[in-house]
Amino acid sequence: QFQLVVTGGGLVQAGGSLRLSCTASGTFFSISIMGWYRQTSEKQRELVAIISNLDSTHYADSVKGRFTVSRDSAENTAYLQMDNLKPEDTAVYYCYATYQRAAHMQASNYWGQGTQVTVSS
Repeated sequence: QFQLVVTGGGLVQAGGSLRLSCTASGTFFSISIMGWYRQTSEKQRELVAIISNLDSTHYADSVKGRFTVSRDSAENTAYLQMDNLKPEDTAVYYCYATYQRAAHMQASNYWGQGTQVTVSS
């Protein structure tokens, strides 16, 4: 069974930094995309940053230049380094992956559990 385990998050002052990690485990053939979304009570879930298995990245405009997504494919882990955090970054952050259970199977999407990031002003 495929699983994503998220660590990191917490409370930080504006201008500070946090690092999230997301590790995939279980039985799978490959992971093509890993990334991060976030959600607040006022907003729908929105993309933050994603990275492909070829290390191609995509960021939301609101985090460009402040957040960095990276990936350790050998460890099946993605990271989100968040610098210069702002109060508007406060949200529940979710890890996401597109993976194949087996070579002959279609890719599936999977969401890990969320982790709270709170940025105080």
